[in-house]
Amino acid sequence: MNKTTTKNTRSESQWSECLIPDSALIEKNVVFGSRVVLADSGVVIRSGARLDTACVIAENVTIGQGSWVRAGTVVLRSVPANAIVEGNPARVVGYINQVSQGSRPVPKLLDFLSIGDLSRPAKVKTGVGGSTIYFMRNVVDARGALTVGEVPSEVPFAPVRYFVVYDVPSVELRGEHAHKQCEQFLICLHGSCRVLLDDGSHRCEVLLDRPDMGVYMPAMIWGTQYRYSSDAVLLVFASRHYEADDYLRTYDDFLAECSKLNQLEVK
Repeated sequence: MNKTTTKNTRSESQWSECLIPDSALIEKNVVFGSRVVLADSGVVIRSGARLDTACVIAENVTIGQGSWVRAGTVVLRSVPANAIVEGNPARVVGYINQVSQGSRPVPKLLDFLSIGDLSRPAKVKTGVGGSTIYFMRNVVDARGALTVGEVPSEVPFAPVRYFVVYDVPSVELRGEHAHKQCEQFLICLHGSCRVLLDDGSHRCEVLLDRPDMGVYMPAMIWGTQYRYSSDAVLLVFASRHYEADDYLRTYDDFLAECSKLNQLEVK
C-alpha cells in the first residue's frame, strides 16, 4: 500500500491490501474493506463513507459524505452524499435512511403498495420535515381515467411556475439541491422515478409511478430524483419564480443552512 496523506486518524493496518495514493484526501470515520483501489489523482473520500471490498474509485472522483460503495463497484463519477452505489459502472441504487455508526440501515422506501389504498383525497406524512405524499381523486369509467386536485384545498400551494422533466437516462440524477423558500409539488405523469427527501437528519425515498400520486417538498428539503424509467415524465409545480439565490447547490451548504435555522429556533 502506498503511503497516504490523509485527515483520517486510522492506522495503515486498517487499510490492508488497499491501494491508496499519496494524493488521496480521506476525511474522518471512513470505513475501508480489503483490496480497495483509488486512482492516482484527485480522489476525495468524505467523512462517514464506506467502501466495501474490491471497489475501484477512478481519478477526480469524490465519494460523498455518508455514502456506501458496495463490493466490487467501479466508480467513474462522483457519488452524492448518503447514496448507495453498486455495479460497473456504478449507479445509485438507493439512499441511506439516517446516520448510523454501525451497520447500515435499510433505506426507507414509500410507495403506493406500502401505504395501501386510501379514501381520496388523502395525505400521508413521510417523517422527513414537512414533506407529504398526496393521493388525488381519480375518476375511471368506460371513457378513460381522470385525476384532479384543487388548489389550495387538495394541493398544498398555488403554483406560479411549472416545469417538466423527461427523456432522462436511467443512470442520471436530477435535482440534488434544496431551496431556502421555494416549495415544490411533484407528480410523475407517465412511467416512474424515485424521489429522495432529506431534511438534514432523516431521509426517505418515494416511488412515484402513477399520475394520481404526488409529493409535496417544502423549503429546506434536499431533493434528488433518480432511477427514471425510459418513459418517465415528471411534472413539477413551484411556489416561486426562478431565483438563483434561493438554491442550496451543495450538501455542505444545505447542512450549514439547517444548522443556522436550528440555532435560530433554539433562541
